[in-house]
Amino acid sequence: MKTLTPEDILSIGEYEKHREAFRSRIIALKQRRRVSVGPLITLVFENHETLRFQVQEMIRAERIVEPAKVQDELDVYNALLPTEQELSATLLIEITEAEAMQEWLDRFMGLDRGRTVAITAGGESAFGEFEGGHSHETKISAVHFVRFRPSERMIQAFADLRQPVALTVDHNGYRESVPIPGSLREEWLADLGAK
Repeated sequence: MKTLTPEDILSIGEYEKHREAFRSRIIALKQRRRVSVGPLITLVFENHETLRFQVQEMIRAERIVEPAKVQDELDVYNALLPTEQELSATLLIEITEAEAMQEWLDRFMGLDRGRTVAITAGGESAFGEFEGGHSHETKISAVHFVRFRPSERMIQAFADLRQPVALTVDHNGYRESVPIPGSLREEWLADLGAK
Protein backbone atom coordinates (compact mmCIF):
# COMPACT_ATOMS: atom_id res chain seq x y z
CA MET A 1 0.00 0.00 0.00
CA LYS A 2 1.34 3.43 -0.97
CA THR A 3 2.89 5.23 2.01
CA LEU A 4 1.77 8.67 3.07
CA THR A 5 4.04 11.51 1.98
CA PRO A 6 4.08 15.25 2.76
CA GLU A 7 2.41 15.78 -0.64
CA ASP A 8 -0.65 13.86 0.63
CA ILE A 9 -1.12 16.29 3.51
CA LEU A 10 -2.98 19.59 3.23
CA SER A 11 -1.89 22.63 5.20
CA ILE A 12 -4.02 23.34 8.26
CA GLY A 13 -5.75 26.23 6.49
CA GLU A 14 -6.45 24.22 3.35
CA TYR A 15 -7.63 21.25 5.39
CA GLU A 16 -10.10 23.45 7.29
CA LYS A 17 -11.70 24.42 3.97
CA HIS A 18 -12.22 20.78 2.98
CA ARG A 19 -12.53 19.14 6.41
CA GLU A 20 -16.29 18.57 6.51
CA ALA A 21 -16.41 16.90 3.10
CA PHE A 22 -13.29 14.85 3.90
CA ARG A 23 -14.69 13.81 7.30
CA SER A 24 -18.01 12.75 5.75
CA ARG A 25 -16.21 10.64 3.17
CA ILE A 26 -13.96 8.99 5.79
CA ILE A 27 -16.88 8.33 8.16
CA ALA A 28 -18.65 6.47 5.33
CA LEU A 29 -15.44 4.59 4.47
CA LYS A 30 -14.84 3.61 8.11
CA GLN A 31 -18.41 2.29 8.36
CA ARG A 32 -17.54 -0.20 5.61
CA ARG A 33 -14.26 -1.07 7.35
CA ARG A 34 -15.58 -1.40 10.93
CA VAL A 35 -16.74 -4.63 12.56
CA SER A 36 -17.84 -5.33 16.12
CA VAL A 37 -16.93 -8.74 17.50
CA GLY A 38 -19.36 -9.11 20.36
CA PRO A 39 -20.32 -6.24 22.64
CA LEU A 40 -16.83 -5.13 23.75
CA ILE A 41 -14.40 -5.37 20.83
CA THR A 42 -14.43 -3.44 17.56
CA LEU A 43 -11.89 -3.51 14.76
CA VAL A 44 -11.45 -0.79 12.15
CA PHE A 45 -9.41 -1.97 9.19
CA GLU A 46 -6.99 0.75 8.11
CA ASN A 47 -5.88 1.87 4.68
CA HIS A 48 -4.16 4.86 3.07
CA GLU A 49 -7.21 7.14 3.34
CA THR A 50 -8.20 6.28 6.92
CA LEU A 51 -4.64 6.93 8.09
CA ARG A 52 -4.34 10.09 5.99
CA PHE A 53 -7.40 11.38 7.84
CA GLN A 54 -5.78 10.51 11.19
CA VAL A 55 -2.65 12.48 10.23
CA GLN A 56 -4.70 15.47 9.07
CA GLU A 57 -6.70 15.47 12.30
CA MET A 58 -3.55 15.18 14.44
CA ILE A 59 -1.87 18.05 12.58
CA ARG A 60 -5.03 20.14 12.97
CA ALA A 61 -5.48 19.36 16.68
CA GLU A 62 -1.84 19.94 17.60
CA ARG A 63 -1.31 22.80 15.12
CA ILE A 64 1.73 21.09 13.59
CA VAL A 65 3.30 23.15 10.81
CA GLU A 66 7.02 22.37 11.01
CA PRO A 67 7.93 19.96 8.16
CA ALA A 68 10.04 17.71 10.42
CA LYS A 69 7.15 17.31 12.87
CA VAL A 70 4.72 16.60 10.01
CA GLN A 71 7.15 13.91 8.84
CA ASP A 72 7.23 12.47 12.37
CA GLU A 73 3.43 12.07 12.24
CA LEU A 74 3.66 10.50 8.78
CA ASP A 75 6.27 8.04 10.06
CA VAL A 76 4.03 7.00 12.97
CA TYR A 77 0.99 6.41 10.78
CA ASN A 78 2.91 4.84 7.88
CA ALA A 79 4.00 2.15 10.33
CA LEU A 80 0.30 1.25 10.66
CA LEU A 81 -0.28 0.77 6.93
CA PRO A 82 -0.70 -2.83 5.86
CA THR A 83 2.17 -4.23 3.85
CA GLU A 84 1.78 -6.53 0.84
CA GLN A 85 -0.55 -9.48 1.47
CA GLU A 86 -1.53 -8.08 4.85
CA LEU A 87 -4.55 -6.49 6.52
CA SER A 88 -4.15 -4.14 9.45
CA ALA A 89 -6.66 -2.89 11.97
CA THR A 90 -7.06 -0.77 15.04
CA LEU A 91 -8.64 -2.93 17.74
CA LEU A 92 -10.70 -1.08 20.33
CA ILE A 93 -11.78 -2.49 23.67
CA GLU A 94 -15.03 -0.59 24.24
CA ILE A 95 -16.23 -0.78 27.82
CA THR A 96 -18.78 1.90 28.64
CA GLU A 97 -20.00 0.76 32.05
CA ALA A 98 -17.66 2.10 34.74
CA GLU A 99 -18.50 -0.66 37.22
CA ALA A 100 -17.58 -3.38 34.68
CA MET A 101 -14.46 -1.67 33.36
CA GLN A 102 -11.84 -3.08 35.74
CA GLU A 103 -13.25 -6.61 35.58
CA TRP A 104 -13.15 -6.66 31.78
CA LEU A 105 -9.77 -4.97 31.49
CA ASP A 106 -8.38 -7.61 33.85
CA ARG A 107 -9.98 -10.36 31.76
CA PHE A 108 -8.54 -8.90 28.55
CA MET A 109 -4.99 -9.01 29.94
CA GLY A 110 -2.97 -11.10 27.50
CA LEU A 111 -5.35 -10.53 24.59
CA ASP A 112 -2.38 -9.20 22.63
CA ARG A 113 -0.40 -12.43 23.09
CA GLY A 114 -1.11 -15.76 21.44
CA ARG A 115 -3.87 -16.93 19.13
CA THR A 116 -6.75 -14.81 20.40
CA VAL A 117 -8.05 -12.85 17.39
CA ALA A 118 -8.46 -14.47 13.98
CA ILE A 119 -9.94 -14.18 10.53
CA THR A 120 -11.27 -17.55 9.35
CA ALA A 121 -12.00 -18.36 5.71
CA GLY A 122 -11.53 -21.24 3.31
CA GLY A 123 -11.01 -23.67 6.20
CA GLU A 124 -8.00 -21.68 7.45
CA SER A 125 -7.28 -19.03 10.06
CA ALA A 126 -5.03 -15.98 10.05
CA PHE A 127 -4.28 -15.03 13.65
CA GLY A 128 -3.74 -11.41 14.55
CA GLU A 129 -0.22 -10.23 15.31
CA PHE A 130 -0.34 -7.37 17.79
CA GLU A 131 2.02 -4.41 17.86
CA GLY A 132 3.98 -4.48 21.10
CA GLY A 133 4.02 -1.86 23.81
CA HIS A 134 0.28 -1.60 24.49
CA SER A 135 0.20 -3.74 27.61
CA HIS A 136 2.39 -5.01 30.39
CA GLU A 137 2.06 -7.31 33.40
CA THR A 138 -0.71 -5.34 35.14
CA LYS A 139 -2.24 -3.08 32.51
CA ILE A 140 -3.73 -3.35 29.03
CA SER A 141 -4.48 -0.50 26.67
CA ALA A 142 -7.98 -0.05 25.26
CA VAL A 143 -6.45 0.54 21.78
CA HIS A 144 -4.27 -1.96 19.91
CA PHE A 145 -2.88 -2.30 16.44
CA VAL A 146 -3.10 -5.76 14.87
CA ARG A 147 -2.04 -7.30 11.55
CA PHE A 148 -3.41 -10.33 9.72
CA ARG A 149 -1.70 -12.25 6.92
CA PRO A 150 -4.37 -14.28 5.10
CA SER A 151 -3.32 -17.13 2.85
CA GLU A 152 -4.09 -17.22 -0.86
CA ARG A 153 -6.88 -19.72 -0.17
CA MET A 154 -8.41 -17.34 2.36
CA ILE A 155 -8.21 -14.44 -0.10
CA GLN A 156 -10.06 -16.55 -2.67
CA ALA A 157 -12.76 -17.20 -0.04
CA PHE A 158 -13.08 -13.45 0.61
CA ALA A 159 -13.99 -13.01 -3.07
CA ASP A 160 -16.59 -15.80 -3.07
CA LEU A 161 -19.66 -14.59 -1.18
CA ARG A 162 -20.94 -18.18 -0.99
CA GLN A 163 -18.05 -19.01 1.35
CA PRO A 164 -18.30 -17.96 5.00
CA VAL A 165 -15.71 -15.58 6.39
CA ALA A 166 -15.62 -14.68 10.08
CA LEU A 167 -13.68 -12.65 12.60
CA THR A 168 -13.33 -14.25 16.01
CA VAL A 169 -12.06 -13.30 19.44
CA ASP A 170 -11.43 -16.07 21.95
CA HIS A 171 -9.74 -15.01 25.17
CA ASN A 172 -10.36 -15.64 28.85
CA GLY A 173 -14.10 -16.27 28.61
CA TYR A 174 -14.78 -13.74 25.85
CA ARG A 175 -15.73 -15.93 22.88
CA GLU A 176 -17.34 -14.06 20.04
CA SER A 177 -17.52 -14.56 16.29
CA VAL A 178 -19.08 -12.41 13.59
CA PRO A 179 -19.58 -13.07 9.86
CA ILE A 180 -17.84 -10.58 7.59
CA PRO A 181 -20.18 -8.78 5.18
CA GLY A 182 -19.47 -8.44 1.49
CA SER A 183 -18.73 -4.71 1.82
CA LEU A 184 -15.81 -5.35 4.22
CA ARG A 185 -14.61 -8.28 2.13
CA GLU A 186 -14.45 -5.92 -0.87
CA GLU A 187 -12.35 -3.50 1.19
CA TRP A 188 -10.02 -6.34 2.22
CA LEU A 189 -9.62 -7.47 -1.39
CA ALA A 190 -8.72 -3.92 -2.41
CA ASP A 191 -6.17 -3.68 0.43
CA LEU A 192 -4.64 -6.99 -0.65
CA GLY A 193 -4.49 -5.90 -4.29
CA ALA A 194 -6.78 -8.80 -5.21
CA LYS A 195 -9.65 -6.72 -6.54
